[in-house]
Amino acid sequence: GDGFLNSYCNTIPTGEGGTHEAGFRNVLTRGLRAYAELVGNKRASIVTSEDVMISAAGMLSVFIREPEFVGQTKDRLATIEAIRIVEAAIRDPFDHWLADNPQEASKLLEWVIARADERVRRRQEKEVSRKSAVRKLRLPGKLADCTQNAAAGAELFIVEGDSAGGSAKQARDRASQAVLPLRGKILNVASAGNDKLAANQQISDLIQALGCGTRSKYRDQDLRYDRVIIMTDADVDGAHIASLLITFFYQEMPSLVRDGHLYLAVPPLYSIRQGGKVAYARDDAHKEELLRTEFAGRGKVEIGRFKGLGEMMAAQLKETTMDPRKRTLLRVDVIDAEAATKDAVDALMGTKPEARFRFIQERAEFAETEVLDI
Repeated sequence: GDGFLNSYCNTIPTGEGGTHEAGFRNVLTRGLRAYAELVGNKRASIVTSEDVMISAAGMLSVFIREPEFVGQTKDRLATIEAIRIVEAAIRDPFDHWLADNPQEASKLLEWVIARADERVRRRQEKEVSRKSAVRKLRLPGKLADCTQNAAAGAELFIVEGDSAGGSAKQARDRASQAVLPLRGKILNVASAGNDKLAANQQISDLIQALGCGTRSKYRDQDLRYDRVIIMTDADVDGAHIASLLITFFYQEMPSLVRDGHLYLAVPPLYSIRQGGKVAYARDDAHKEELLRTEFAGRGKVEIGRFKGLGEMMAAQLKETTMDPRKRTLLRVDVIDAEAATKDAVDALMGTKPEARFRFIQERAEFAETEVLDI
């Protein structure tokens, strides 16, 4: 049957697990791998903690001075020291048990390896199934898809306009990064009826590209990309398009947002040059900081402002916004209570202008007047 691990810290139940459970899984997995190496079983190299724990039943209780808890309900242990404490307590006894009971240890090892083989087989079947589904799927013509078939590690960049789309297609890693250009501002789904939504070509293209369905028909296992990245210009219009897209995902695919698949790219607003030195600033504050810290020496400083992503050369776009090693991504998350988030979306994006007016009135004192687009 399904396994379980009930854990506690200072007798407090930790239903969401945490660092003590991570230490427990790590030590059992490493112990079994070390034993496999000792007896010359090379098949154990594919074993993960998931394979070890899939049908295991256990209880874990730790006592830690001044523990740290995280999560909405504070039931996940975050104290890093817990990993070392659990590993130190279990590793030697587990190693001795394996060495002293070779018959049982071999049975356990073979059972875990069988689970690993089954996991790998299921993953391969899923990849074959996805490849088959992609062939049947009617993908939008503007989509420049990635070549890999597995969703794991694949990314979809949603960009505004054909110009930015052209630069993004040149800048991307074709193996793992897909690009879908959308022309103009998309439909505001919070104030549009179902008929308008169904007839909208941009929305239809986006749903087809993702392949996972919407609302009650949403299926996470059918999502064709691990990350969905909204990449718009670093200006007011770009922010509006991003907010319209976030509203679409929140209303039509809320699980995609909650499961951590939705991101915002952070393109630069300025380029700063001094001789052969080049840096990029995401906003005015970042520009001033770079001028103060990185370009304070002698020599003329040239500052350029990007009017949009389409103006950037492909190499610049790759270096600043698309290369996983150098870019900055902001993950879109629902951290407040569901009702509060829904009220905020309805007020800002819904059909009632008086709700937006009230929102502006209540927060006018916090506005930075110098950045308002008036």
